[in-house]
Amino acid sequence: MPEQDPPEDIDPGPRKRIVDGLLKPTRRQVVVGVLLAVVGFAAVTQVRANQTDDTYSGQREQELIDILSALAGTRQRAEDEIAELEQVRDNLQDDTSKREAALEQAQDDVDELSVLAGLVPVTGPGIRITIVEDTGRVSLSSLLDTIQELRTVGAEAMQLNGTVRIVAQTSFEETEGGFLVDGELVEAPYVLDVIGEPSVLAPALEFLLGPRAQLEEDGAELDVDELSSIDIEAVHESEEPDFSTPDPG
Repeated sequence: MPEQDPPEDIDPGPRKRIVDGLLKPTRRQVVVGVLLAVVGFAAVTQVRANQTDDTYSGQREQELIDILSALAGTRQRAEDEIAELEQVRDNLQDDTSKREAALEQAQDDVDELSVLAGLVPVTGPGIRITIVEDTGRVSLSSLLDTIQELRTVGAEAMQLNGTVRIVAQTSFEETEGGFLVDGELVEAPYVLDVIGEPSVLAPALEFLLGPRAQLEEDGAELDVDELSSIDIEAVHESEEPDFSTPDPG
């Protein structure tokens, strides 16, 4: 017997209707879903707001005032501490700058005194004086007057014959064949290297009855060269004093 198709008006059942509703919602179902979502979001927001507001809801007015005052005091103390720390920082920076400036000045003084004392080699512009004994011998007084005149016009460093550094404590002694300078024999011709302003040093030898006139009277010839750079390598050995000490005051 041939099988017959089921009638079209048979109810498919509640489960199938639910599945069809989820897969193919009607316009009314969509609207209802949106409304339910809005209501749910509003309810959650209200609950959270109530929880937040409950933090101080049980406090009395005076207690709230005290809390605000305490917060204000804490903020003020924090600001005062920050200002104090900033002042300490500025003072430290200022002290550091002063120390650095003092150290730089002290180093400059040490460098200057080291040059004047002849303790270090130096380089700079200056003049080279060559003294050749021609018809006579250079006297000790003429040599000392020449050195002193150069010091007077600003000579910063002097060296004799490339071996002896001339400083304030340098000793000179006339001897056979030349001079003993700090105990070292120096013989003619004498070459005196002088660092300073060439245009000032050179004219200091030329005035009436000055160093050139005295040396020529001794029977020596004098030649002066102005140089843009002179190297003075000789140094003066410093000696520790036997009796004197720095004043602690």
